Amino acid sequence: MSVSDVPELESLGGGFHAFVQPDGGWGLNNAGVFTGRRGATLIDTAFTENRGRGLQDAVASITDRPVTTIVNTHHHGDHTYANYLFGSATVVAHHACRERVLATGLDTCRLFPGVEWGDLEIAEPTVTFDGEVVVHCDDTPALARHVGRAAHTVEDVYVWVAERRLLFAGDLVFHGGTPFVVMGSVQGLIDTLTELRALDADVLVPGHGAVGDPGLIEPQLAYLRLVQERAREGFAAGLPPLEVARRTDLGEFATWTDAERLPANLHRAYSELRGEPPGVLLDLPPIVADMVAFNDGRPLHSLA
Repeated sequence: MSVSDVPELESLGGGFHAFVQPDGGWGLNNAGVFTGRRGATLIDTAFTENRGRGLQDAVASITDRPVTTIVNTHHHGDHTYANYLFGSATVVAHHACRERVLATGLDTCRLFPGVEWGDLEIAEPTVTFDGEVVVHCDDTPALARHVGRAAHTVEDVYVWVAERRLLFAGDLVFHGGTPFVVMGSVQGLIDTLTELRALDADVLVPGHGAVGDPGLIEPQLAYLRLVQERAREGFAAGLPPLEVARRTDLGEFATWTDAERLPANLHRAYSELRGEPPGVLLDLPPIVADMVAFNDGRPLHSLA
């Protein structure tokens, strides 16, 4: 790990911090940290035992209080696998997040060869909600809200700290990374990003990549519209998503991390064009195979 790859704990004011893991590629997610009088609150954890212990150390560097609450924004392993390292914490999430954590277990580990996972355990959410719930960070309310539709996944939650105009977006927003909607909805994420932009946050913490502001949203929308346009053309021509992906000029998006997500996103767009319900489970092994093929046969790679 080079100096530029070392996670950083960025102060956001009012006791809030962002734990940022460069370069934000597969498995290198961000977490939110609030340090209060009686304990700390986390928004998501990390992918591996080692990364989770790095988060533990970061929290310990700014407070001697225990982590009492974790909000999981969705079920993916990079946001949930290290929950177990904070054994005294209550884990809060949407109902469907708990269901997906239990259903998928550690299956994600199979996708990324060569990662040192450590001694992982599943620690599923124990308090679940439907629409929204307020997590009190001392005297500051933080609203955890389900987006109300399939987007990145079917259970996405963002955390909005209105008093500080601070938005923890989870994987609804990537900074310098390719959006990923194979478990959600292209149109649903477009609609959700439009709503998030209307919040007019001063600070936006994306699920991956550097902390920014609402200016991060428009490039994501432009990419998703490109996916929809290419999907409509390919679907009408009877071309498979992988072939459409190979024929697509990504232009300004070509430098984003994890460009191999394009065929997976096209698979989801095709599902929507077939009239299937948003977020319906797709057959993942052939979609992963398409991502590997698009990536010139290289398997999905994580630096976690």
